[in-house]
Formats: sequence, structure tokens, C-alpha cells
Amino acid sequence: MRSLDLYIACSLDGYIADPEGGVDWLFTDQDYGFKEFYEAVDVVLMGRLTWEKALSFGDWPYQGKRSIVVSSKHVGETNEDVEFVSGELTKVLEELSLEDEDRTWLVGGGHLIRSCLEDDLVERFHLFVHPVLLGEGLPLFPGPFPRRRLRLDSCRAYDSGLVELRYVRSETTPVGEGARPR
Repeated sequence: MRSLDLYIACSLDGYIADPEGGVDWLFTDQDYGFKEFYEAVDVVLMGRLTWEKALSFGDWPYQGKRSIVVSSKHVGETNEDVEFVSGELTKVLEELSLEDEDRTWLVGGGHLIRSCLEDDLVERFHLFVHPVLLGEGLPLFPGPFPRRRLRLDSCRAYDSGLVELRYVRSETTPVGEGARPR
């Protein structure tokens, strides 16, 4: 089955957006490796609220990429930029695995991320921690989900204070309450 890369920015206190969904606190002063990552991605996967937020940016930001929105609200609808799917994520990813695409970017949001964590679908975590404390907002990892061990792959600090953390799913993840054997 296809694995996912979670590539996402968050505040130091673990939020991906402020309480109103705003992201104006994100640094945009440099690339932070985004172009290289984006060029390697074939598919972008996101939840409905993330899709709606992306629409507010003007032009579709994922032009040229297969874009899939997980939404029970829009099933059967068509859109020139995205495909709407619903149902069990494992089955959605299995269907993608039968196709030629290699790499899927889990864009967000928090509820879709939680669902992917529940099913142990996230293989790589690329977290960009901004030196900002929001105090409240939309959490990066809204629980509950099973405990997972990750292995640090790399860490990079930028002059801006932003820190990039790359983790991979650990092959020694203990099987515990809610976890499935691999």
C-alpha cells in the first residue's frame, strides 16, 4: 500500500492555524526546501476544510498535481482541480497504489491527519516548526490516535528561527493499545 508524507508547518505550541483558520503567521521569506519536495510529489491529499482554505488563496496552488479531497459532503461532485473521495482511507490509498503515482503528500488538515495516524498510514513526517506561540488554534495532531514511535531522520535550523524536523515511522513501533502489528 502507498505511504504518505506529511509535510506541514506548525507553531511551536503545535497549531497549524489560528482559531479562525488563519495562517498569516507562517514565514514566507524563503523556500525552506518546498520546491524540491513539491517536484517529487505526484499526488496531494487533503481534507475538505484544507481544500476550502486553499481555494481562498486565489489560483489553485497545486496546479499540475493530482489533487484528492477527502470529503463525504462533496462525493459525486466534479471540479477541474480536484477529485472528491470518501470512505475508508486505507482503500483510497490502495486504489492509488495500483496507479503509476509514487509519492503522496498529506497536506492536512488535522482531522485527516488523525485518521491517517489511526490507520498507521504516515511513513514520513516533515515538520516545520515556526518560532511562534499562538496560544490556541487548530492542533497539528488532534487526538485521540494510537501511540507511535518515530525515528529522527534529520533536523535543520534556519536563520529565521524556523526548525525543520524530519521523522520516519519506526520499524520497532511497539504494539500496544490501538496499534496494529506491521
